[in-house]
Amino acid sequence: MRGPDAYPTVSGVAAAARLLSARHPDLCRMRLAGESRTGRPLWLLSVGHGRRHVLVVAGPHPDEQAGGATVLWLAEQAVADRHRMADADLTWDFLLCLDPDGTVLNETGPAGPRPPAVHFRHTYRPAAGEQPEWAGSFRAPGDELPETYALLAVIDELRPVLQCTLHGTDVGGSWVQLTADIPGLAEPFGKYAAELDIPVQVGTYDALFWQGSGPGVYVLPPGGAQERFASEPEDVNGSTWCRPHRYGGLTALVEVPMWATRRVADPAPHPDPSYAVTAMAARLRKDGAALTSTLERALPVIGSCTDGSQALLLRGVEHAVGTFAALAADYDALAADQPVPLTMAHVAALDIASRRIPLRAAGMLLRLLDEQPLGDGDPAAEPGRLRSRLERRLDAGARELVASLDARWVPVFDQVELQARTVLSAVDRLS
Repeated sequence: MRGPDAYPTVSGVAAAARLLSARHPDLCRMRLAGESRTGRPLWLLSVGHGRRHVLVVAGPHPDEQAGGATVLWLAEQAVADRHRMADADLTWDFLLCLDPDGTVLNETGPAGPRPPAVHFRHTYRPAAGEQPEWAGSFRAPGDELPETYALLAVIDELRPVLQCTLHGTDVGGSWVQLTADIPGLAEPFGKYAAELDIPVQVGTYDALFWQGSGPGVYVLPPGGAQERFASEPEDVNGSTWCRPHRYGGLTALVEVPMWATRRVADPAPHPDPSYAVTAMAARLRKDGAALTSTLERALPVIGSCTDGSQALLLRGVEHAVGTFAALAADYDALAADQPVPLTMAHVAALDIASRRIPLRAAGMLLRLLDEQPLGDGDPAAEPGRLRSRLERRLDAGARELVASLDARWVPVFDQVELQARTVLSAVDRLS
């Protein structure tokens, strides 16, 4: 049944999972897998009694909200398909939200369709070292974030044959990243995407250096090969993605877009990629300088922000602002020496990435300024001036991002259906 065009909340997903468990106590059970940094519960819903486990993780990035609805879709499907699940000796395990603290911060905005500027105006994107999947790349063993520790403990306990982690992108298409190949996955994935009119992204920023296993499906390159830009310190081998390899399993990341553009589905060679990517690097430096200046002016107004959601937002802004110069250098290096032939899709994906990072930073900084008084009610005072300037920049940048790519909103149910059906196809092929 098609539900409302809206993302469910963290509490709403947990409530629906509890109801499913109460309705089917012979098949479903919920337990606490751990707690977040602020004490929010990390719930694990299990469906089935088989010896082979599939672990599905929702909410790894708090601004990518389709996963909560996807785990409910898959859980209900598993209940309906209980005999087939038993024949396959399978249990489905759903971590309902890996980063509930951050996801709740993204629930301040509209739950469904919204203007692009409104989306970025309410976004929260944590620094890489505070993202539970990536934090292990930066922290010593035994010093993991509590969310990371909980996920690693679940993986070590269940030893899943497959971990599926549910991601999303604000603007682009859909794609899959695999830590080991699942032969034949590209065919059903492409079929489902076509049925839902969601472009398959054949060139990505995230998997620029990964190996192709079919349109829109990318496989982690062998150890020692480049897999990210030089400015990105994250290491896949130190992330939670590779933990299932200890037990003969693998991880699949399924990405779905909020706004879809066919530019990322064009495999034709770009006529002048060096010029295009160099221009993006210049824009990154310009945006970075402007946001750095604005942040410096805003810090005396904002204060130290050492606790709570404001501290999270400030660290997110500081991380985003700190990436501009190094990422611009990466773009310049890519323009000078292309390790892969850059297609129209690659260039579109790089363009999207270079535009959304400033928008995220501006949106989070605006949220911090929202907490400050205008200054005796005078909009010409410093907080008011900073807020007005950032709002104009955010509105213009978000409109340009979507309009230049001719992007359209993808209904939430379609995002969820593509994600869920792709997960089911991955499980079928492993079986």
